[in-house]
Amino acid sequence: MICLPLQPAGQKTIFLHPGWSVHRIAAELKSAGVIRNATAFVIWHRLHNRERLKAGEYLFSTSADTREVTKRLVRGDFLVRTVTVPEGYTMFDIADAVEQSGLGSHDEFLKEAREQTNLVEDFAPQATSLEGYLFPDTYQFTRTQGMQEIVETMVRRFRKESLALNLANDPGLSVPQIVTMASIIEKETGATAERGLVASVYYNRLNKKIALDADPSVIYAHLLDGSYAGTLHHSDMWINSPYNTYRYAGLPPGPIGNPGRAALEAALHPSTSDFYYFVSDGHGHHRFAHSLSEHNRNVVAFRKTVALRR
Repeated sequence: MICLPLQPAGQKTIFLHPGWSVHRIAAELKSAGVIRNATAFVIWHRLHNRERLKAGEYLFSTSADTREVTKRLVRGDFLVRTVTVPEGYTMFDIADAVEQSGLGSHDEFLKEAREQTNLVEDFAPQATSLEGYLFPDTYQFTRTQGMQEIVETMVRRFRKESLALNLANDPGLSVPQIVTMASIIEKETGATAERGLVASVYYNRLNKKIALDADPSVIYAHLLDGSYAGTLHHSDMWINSPYNTYRYAGLPPGPIGNPGRAALEAALHPSTSDFYYFVSDGHGHHRFAHSLSEHNRNVVAFRKTVALRR
């Protein structure tokens, strides 16, 4: 009877909390339909396996007898949850991804991302959040890992890439400046071949003390104050925020997203050009211009392309 297998009614996810007794664990397994008899489970564990049953989240979807269930709990065969962070995701996007994975709430993640700036204080002492330093990757976590550990893992991944790219030893820019520039580049283009040119435009404008006029920075300003509705309107362009690169010259005070390796490389090694403007060509790439008049012609061409699609 003790070893009689039981097939759960569909997939059963069970979280066994730290400190629970064997009796409490057995009752939870019985309630979920994973085992037939809680008392038999306790007796089997005491007679045949005195190792500690590990707290954590488990998925049961196939038939298993008491021995097999016990082995899984002793082994700590936890359910692993995947969090995918694409290049350019903001901390708000990552918070959504973490919540959707079932690892915790959106607000819990943002709280850690805003409070754990000590994780980057050695190279970004002025950081008000971990924006920019939560490196894009596919991560696997269990619910036994707290939100702080999730955030630490993403920052650790950034540090690994930072070391490989030698970010801290750039003679002209600090790590926060490089990451901030990379975050703008990441938001402006997904075309690998264009990143260096986009970087050159922004560096050229910085060198001439021309405002960057980067739309993604305006979007981020609205994200920070909770006013972004998903579309940028003309009236939104003058929000009074240091992240608004139309109103304030120079780089914004911090990253506006989390750039990947290619964008970081572009910020470190921009192309050489005398371009000062760019606009979408309507086909996933951009037209670059040396002068405002040339740029205005490119804008007209873009609007014609958009109009033809309607």
